[in-house]
Amino acid sequence: MGRRAVRRVSWAQLLLLGASFLITLGSFAVLPYMSVLLHERWGFGLGVVGTVLAVASLVQFSGGVAGAALARRIGLRATMLVALAVRTAGFACFVPGLERPVLAVTALFLVSTGAALYLPANKAYLVAGCTEERRPRLLAVSGSAFNAGMALGPPAAAPFVLSSPAVLFGAVAVLFAVVGLAHALLPPMADEAATAREPVSEHPVAEGPEPRKEPEPRKEPEPRAGALPPFAYTLLSVYVFMYFQHYIALYAVPRTSAAFYGTLLMGYALLLVAAQPLLASWIAGLGYGRTLRLGFGAMGLGLAAVATGEPLGIVAGAVLLGLAETVLFLRNDLEALARSRAPSATVFGRQRLAAGLGAFAAALLGGPLYGLAERTGGAGWFWIAAGVQSAVLPVVLWGAARRIGRRRAARTAPRPVRVPGEG
Repeated sequence: MGRRAVRRVSWAQLLLLGASFLITLGSFAVLPYMSVLLHERWGFGLGVVGTVLAVASLVQFSGGVAGAALARRIGLRATMLVALAVRTAGFACFVPGLERPVLAVTALFLVSTGAALYLPANKAYLVAGCTEERRPRLLAVSGSAFNAGMALGPPAAAPFVLSSPAVLFGAVAVLFAVVGLAHALLPPMADEAATAREPVSEHPVAEGPEPRKEPEPRKEPEPRAGALPPFAYTLLSVYVFMYFQHYIALYAVPRTSAAFYGTLLMGYALLLVAAQPLLASWIAGLGYGRTLRLGFGAMGLGLAAVATGEPLGIVAGAVLLGLAETVLFLRNDLEALARSRAPSATVFGRQRLAAGLGAFAAALLGGPLYGLAERTGGAGWFWIAAGVQSAVLPVVLWGAARRIGRRRAARTAPRPVRVPGEG
């Protein structure tokens, strides 16, 4: 069974999976240290640093819509080549930017723009022509490759980031140039996926005129937990999750140690690397409403465990949040693909936009909320508040979908016809 699965993965897909690891390895050799470099190397104030990083993150996530539009115009492979050229230029621009802060900020935005253009085209090319049964495993393995790069990039760059940053930036630029050249070898066969994605019937249709069928009356189903578009639940998933991503360092390091925090990050990334492919088929088989309850429930429990402030509680919370991320993020993407006939790159671009809006909202609201918690009763209440949001906000969304669905049903319901002479 395993050998057949390996044979069904083309060399182009293997190239993309390997590139996903190398791209994230190079990116996370630099990006996690940007706050330190912006503040200590280039002398930006902390307020400016936060603004620059927030805008760069918004560009990186929300620009996926532009990446999808570009893929529709020039094709998936060409879009990836353009994106990698932009990212290569960005990392190369950091070298002269070591002496020019404005050039360094420009380099950061080039890197973020390249990421925005690349990811929707990468995922769309990866699943182009695949059956629905194969998509979960491919997307999960792709996610594992990304997380493996995230786990190894920061420790690999640690000896060089402050002592020899020019060497680090130059090496990453060369890495991206090589990966870009490898992408030029990809066949254009999947580029049709950038223009259309229509379901294909597995059974031949007999020639001749089709019998005329009377149109069936439209039914308005009762709204379920997953009745809202996956866009909304993706935005909410990322919004709640990014409280953990943004503020766990600020909370964990003073209560444990920097070594504990570094080990926690690596263990978290390795958990995602292992869990995503193993759970992919099971996640794909879950009903969407059940997935949302399970994912947001695990996220809420994880945030509550972090609130204890104890090392064991923080580890348990990280494990639960890792499982929630695995379940929610993959299932939201699969649901978005299943519900839309738009090109795959467009679907993934919209999902990236939702993630960007969620991350931006978490960055915008999380800082004041964390400060308020520290001033009033301890930072543990910050995690309790985040956990409450994980439990309450999905229910609020479901209630809104239910109410909107009932109003729509009431507007479209046929009115009774009054027969003359009755009543």
